[in-house]
Amino acid sequence: MLSGEYRHSLDAKNRVSVPAKLRDELGEDFMIVRSVRGNCLRFYSATAWKEYIEPLKKLPRKVAEDTFWFLYRDAAQVTPDSLGRVLIPNGLLEFAGITPKAEEGSNRSLVIVGCGDFGEIWSEQNYDARVSSIDVDAIRRALEESGL
Repeated sequence: MLSGEYRHSLDAKNRVSVPAKLRDELGEDFMIVRSVRGNCLRFYSATAWKEYIEPLKKLPRKVAEDTFWFLYRDAAQVTPDSLGRVLIPNGLLEFAGITPKAEEGSNRSLVIVGCGDFGEIWSEQNYDARVSSIDVDAIRRALEESGL
């Protein structure tokens, strides 16, 4: 189970250190893709990724093709180096609002958060805005309406 919130910075080579706790859960290599639910990245273990994409194959052809194009066009299958770092491609960084080039004043701070079967990588600014926008009462009501 992926959990926790970790604040990191992207290094000069567009690498980020993935916390050991998450690496242990993710396995030797994992997928990093664009999120369809916001300007962040999602990462999945190889097993969780296969489970995630399997239902997509059953969608109508056009929807499936568009979805796979969106997810895979700059996706990265990564293997952490000996220091636990992974390289994030420029296209993914730009999508998440993280500056891919180290320049003075650039936004290279990010947040890695575990979300159960997947994790997310956010620019620090987008993450903080997302956290402040969460309506806990709406979540509670939805859970109660579902009988939880």
